Amino acid sequence: MSETSTSVTRRLRGRAMGLVVAGTALVLAAPIPATAVAGPAPAASADPVSVLTYTAKERREALAYWTPARIKAVGKSVDLGPTGPKAKPWRGTALKTVGRLFFVNANGADTWCTATAVKSANRSAVMTAAHCVRRGSSPVNTNIAMVFVPAYGKGKTPYGAFAVRTAVTPRNWENDSTDDLSTLVVDADKSGRKLTDVVGGQDIAFNRPVGGTISAFGYSATRPQLGEELLHCVGTAKKKDGVQAIPCDMSGGSSGGPWLADFNATTGKGTLVSVNSSLDSLTPTEMQGEVLGATARKVYDRAQRG
Repeated sequence: MSETSTSVTRRLRGRAMGLVVAGTALVLAAPIPATAVAGPAPAASADPVSVLTYTAKERREALAYWTPARIKAVGKSVDLGPTGPKAKPWRGTALKTVGRLFFVNANGADTWCTATAVKSANRSAVMTAAHCVRRGSSPVNTNIAMVFVPAYGKGKTPYGAFAVRTAVTPRNWENDSTDDLSTLVVDADKSGRKLTDVVGGQDIAFNRPVGGTISAFGYSATRPQLGEELLHCVGTAKKKDGVQAIPCDMSGGSSGGPWLADFNATTGKGTLVSVNSSLDSLTPTEMQGEVLGATARKVYDRAQRG
């Protein structure tokens, strides 16, 4: 898709609407994967985790690619309409752990998602959505030039940029478009410091019962923010069709943003229990996210050892 396209393109996955922005179009979803490679489905692997790696050369090129001018341009290329009433600009303590995840998608378009630094053994793990890494049900369609910019805001990158060296997703996403979550591993910064040594990390919980108050964050491509400011929604999580849902109308670009339980607005810390995955309609009222269970734990564990 060209960067000048203004159409809304359907990306077919198992439910509702994905939130990644592609060029000037919001990538949507419908009932059955349309981006799958022709031919028989790949055989199931005994390994439930899929690992995508980027070479040192590719990581250097990614950092060079995402110049301030390019970052500014990608935000201006997308306008998904006015920001809804449920999504509010975040005006509290600066969230150093949350940032924009820039990349070039499988169509060759510049775009972004949202991601979060989490505590990990390697001090380099970042949580986001699987559809920010690769298309569902399409193993060959992966994203490139991935760079995480924590605490991004209005062109400012106070903690620099961290190139993604490994992206870990569930095999189920690669083959069947289910389990829309990913853990990334990023390089150290220019000074050799690891990510969470610089910005800290959110706690993460697996197999947590669905419920309670959730604060969700994301860089939605709605105006007037257009990805330049962090938005947030607050609501009570409820079970829905095998996932969890909260009232929220953030849109494309907010994909992968954290769902934080027990969030403390003063410290900016909470416990990550899901990430923004999909919306309920073209005019959204609800955000959906995976319940982090055994598969999510395997993805996270593989990444934090990387």
